[in-house]
Amino acid sequence: MKASAFLYPWDVVGDPEAPARVADLGVRQVTLAAAYHSTRALTPRHQAHRIVTADHAAVLYPPDAGRWAGRELRPYLAGPWASGDAYGEAAGALGDAGLEVHTWVVLAHNSRMGSEHPGTSVVNAYGDRYPWAPCIAQPDVCEYLVSLAAEAAVRPGARGTELESCGWYGLAHLHAHDKTAGVGLGDAAQYLMSLCFCPSCRDGYGRRGLDPDRLVVAVRDALEPVWRGASAEPQPLDPAWAREVLDFRTRTARTLQEAAVGAVRAAAPADFQVLLHADPAAHHCGANAGVDPAHILSVADGVVVPCTGDPRLLAPFAEHATADTVLAANLTVVSGMGGTPKTLASDLQRAASLGATELRLYHAGLASAADLTAVRSALT
Repeated sequence: MKASAFLYPWDVVGDPEAPARVADLGVRQVTLAAAYHSTRALTPRHQAHRIVTADHAAVLYPPDAGRWAGRELRPYLAGPWASGDAYGEAAGALGDAGLEVHTWVVLAHNSRMGSEHPGTSVVNAYGDRYPWAPCIAQPDVCEYLVSLAAEAAVRPGARGTELESCGWYGLAHLHAHDKTAGVGLGDAAQYLMSLCFCPSCRDGYGRRGLDPDRLVVAVRDALEPVWRGASAEPQPLDPAWAREVLDFRTRTARTLQEAAVGAVRAAAPADFQVLLHADPAAHHCGANAGVDPAHILSVADGVVVPCTGDPRLLAPFAEHATADTVLAANLTVVSGMGGTPKTLASDLQRAASLGATELRLYHAGLASAADLTAVRSALT
């Protein structure tokens, strides 16, 4: 089974031993970030640094000036954490070590865009903006994300891409000094707190016969028992309203996904693999976009599915897979981030029994030496 390890360019640039160390794990492929969100990352084995702070979402290569000329929404250049063509330098070194390189492209997750262009952000039922979450129902946002997908995915020498956050982003977010756990929000409450009421979404609800102002009130009323502590779950919305809202959001996400994959294919060479990080529950938001399994497998070559702790999310995709479909089980191998690399061999066997055809390891650059030893043993 083909295995790929996630990496950032800064895991490799400036450390000539990094490519061989990754290849020695037994992986054939690296999924290398080409466009990524803000983060603070440990580099436990790098020869020159231990902590990298990426201050904002950025592309990790020089963007094409002609593509973005005159456009208000455009990718941000990385700062000193990945200056110049950090992606290209890392990809070249990894390729020289015999590793196949695929791009890792984060789309609808960009706090700097939300800060500098607040009108692009998701707006919840209380009027609060989520600056990390661009609203994919807005035409300008969708156009930007599609263009970014085509450029960041098809870097020189890349054999494929994995598109993350290619759908709705919502409340859940690994934010600096996050203090949102005072009230536990279950799946339904998270969903209601992730619904968007920006002008584009209000228009979308209206086209489905819903009054957006009444919908705002309904969402707030549904959540009130949660805020009072009277219930762990919100009251259900009117079923007809709930269906129309979900249909609007599902169709909006499909539009982005179809356009992004189509743009990548148009820019890519033949046999370029296009995968999406995905969740089989269409209402879910975040890095693993909620999708309809049958639809997304008719659009992309496959999916990367979060499987740490429970690989059962693979099953709905396996029902619609063909002989050529890629179902990649994404397993965290960083013990400090909830991974269990010591059980990787058995976890992989279980994922394979549920339909997984490939393995993704999150994240070779972040893992300790002990974690990587366990990965190497499992893959061997």
